[in-house]
Amino acid sequence: MSKYFTTEEAATYLGVTASRVRQYIAEERLRSEKYGRDHMIKESDLAGFAMTAKKKRGRPATTKK
Repeated sequence: MSKYFTTEEAATYLGVTASRVRQYIAEERLRSEKYGRDHMIKESDLAGFAMTAKKKRGRPATTKK
């Protein structure tokens, strides 16, 4: 039996906000199953995403002219 995470639990697991997890789902970078209005993410999908996802941190570098 697989364990499922809510978007809030997945956010804690990944170290990001819940809105960022929803953005990953909308971009189809993270698989989820929808139950009612909630997205549930399988533990194996979440672990795989955490290992392979490229996370951009902070603001992009600015170039000076």
